[in-house]
Amino acid sequence: MPGMPDQPALTLYGFWRSMAAYRVRVALALKGLAAEEIALDLDAGDQFAPDFLALNPEGAVPALVGPGRPPLTQSMAILEYLEERYPDPPLLPADLYGRARVRSLAALIVSDTHPLIVPRVREYLAETAGFDEAALNAWRAHWVGRGLTAMEARLAGSPETGVFCHGDAVTFADICLGNLGVAAHTVGFDLGQVPTVARIIATCREIDAFAKAHPMRQRGAPPAAA
Repeated sequence: MPGMPDQPALTLYGFWRSMAAYRVRVALALKGLAAEEIALDLDAGDQFAPDFLALNPEGAVPALVGPGRPPLTQSMAILEYLEERYPDPPLLPADLYGRARVRSLAALIVSDTHPLIVPRVREYLAETAGFDEAALNAWRAHWVGRGLTAMEARLAGSPETGVFCHGDAVTFADICLGNLGVAAHTVGFDLGQVPTVARIIATCREIDAFAKAHPMRQRGAPPAAA
């Protein structure tokens, strides 16, 4: 997709399975911005290579790099940057309350749910708490289900909820909910338990930016599942 006329060259460091990289891919596409994605293999430890640690000492993706500037890390900081730098189309409501509500919904996923299921947490549980594969899967399913159930409670019946999480336009909240929907499929969570969430996720899946950002469509995804 062509970028805006004044768009600098952008490079995105990501991983096919990364929920955080998914969020940035969707936002870039919705803004009409092109970025070359460099695929790291987090399972192989590419994130700890010296060259990448020089970009992000945390050893995590995503990292967005533009010419002449230090890299941006943390998906929501990147989304905020893109929103301010390229405000059209907007991914935050125009009103103060609406922006706060959208950020709150996004944080429920990004801050309260996603951090509990990232690979480094699962590795720690396996190495120090004796979690086997079944226990790890149960852990992930619990937190994904808890996050989706909380989102349903926030969205269902709210006058601010529309076609999407907030009104009838895609916002940060939908981008975050979309990636949790992918995780729900992975852990086998039945979206029938959360009908409002399921409806919004299904609507997002029909949007090209969401479809193209899906993990199974990224370089490095398992060929049989692509």
